[in-house]
Amino acid sequence: MIPYGRQHISQLEIDATQEVLQSDWLTQGPKVTEFEQALANYLQASEAVVCANGTAALHAACAALGLGPGDELWTSPISFVASANCGVYLGAKIDFVDIDPLTRTICPQQLAAKLATGRVPKILVVVHFAGVACDMQAIFALAQQYGFYVVEDAAHAIGTQVQAVPVGACRYSHATCFSFHPVKNLTTGEGGAITTADATIANRLRRFVSHGITKNPQEFTLTDAPPWYYEQQGLGFNYRLCDIQAAIGVVQLAQLETFIAKRAQLFARYQEGLAHLPIRLPQVPDNQRVAWHIYSVGVQANVRLAVYNQLKASGVGVNVHYIPIHTQPFYQALGFKTGDFPLAEDYYAGAITLPLFVDMTFAQQDYVIEQVERALCA
Repeated sequence: MIPYGRQHISQLEIDATQEVLQSDWLTQGPKVTEFEQALANYLQASEAVVCANGTAALHAACAALGLGPGDELWTSPISFVASANCGVYLGAKIDFVDIDPLTRTICPQQLAAKLATGRVPKILVVVHFAGVACDMQAIFALAQQYGFYVVEDAAHAIGTQVQAVPVGACRYSHATCFSFHPVKNLTTGEGGAITTADATIANRLRRFVSHGITKNPQEFTLTDAPPWYYEQQGLGFNYRLCDIQAAIGVVQLAQLETFIAKRAQLFARYQEGLAHLPIRLPQVPDNQRVAWHIYSVGVQANVRLAVYNQLKASGVGVNVHYIPIHTQPFYQALGFKTGDFPLAEDYYAGAITLPLFVDMTFAQQDYVIEQVERALCA
């Protein structure tokens, strides 16, 4: 079976973890700081805070921005459920904004129309899809006009650049969240990170991912604190990343541009090899250097199941990204129903994700293309 995604692990990562295992620090040590600094430098971000996974990153970002009961969080229906769940964790009401069918990301026009009704969220979680970034400049202009926070869910988009500026620099957002799950462009096993341009938000993030605790004497409420003192200043979680994972991240980040180039090469071969077929191919925005995470195409809804099953039977590990969040039973119990976000539902009806990973060979890709053609033209 050719998987739809797979991590790239070399002797470099193995050596890095062995070095940490033989050191004095397995967690809360120098590798975590090194990884945070390397991320901040690569992403042109003022601050980077690493954490246990992408879901923890979203939860922490929303908590740091003060989301709570009585507030609203809006996000895209085309995402993994974590993009909405992060608001539920904090007692907020969830709603969605329909997508642009070409980019599969939140549509600024749909957002503007929803805001014009008089409702305004406290936080909008935008979701970059497959590596393609949202129209952040247009979205942030609306945020400034109406007064809400913007959090970027960039689980798919580490390495993507818009007008030569990396996603994660937070030029048009208050925080950006990343995932380092094994199928992502950069992995630490599990892991995540949040970047921000605001030092106050960064301090809140650091406390939240470590039990709400600070060890910085300048932040203590207690005067003349003893040298062993630490202070819990709010409710937090143990969402820390360990040094073993951070060591993998440091090595992976150093290779990320190579990974992006290989994925771009595979993307271009798919675009050429599938162009003659009755299939909707992903679009490449003019102003972006896309770090492709997945390769999601669209087929006719009435043949999607047959195509999916035939590809699986032929050894091609296809997937679907994503089932619209508002159609999940948990969210339908909150009042959402099929038909609420028709553009997202129309995209999902024909969506199939084809294999794309750094170590994919051209021979494997040619086989996938051949099997897609066979499935569509049978």
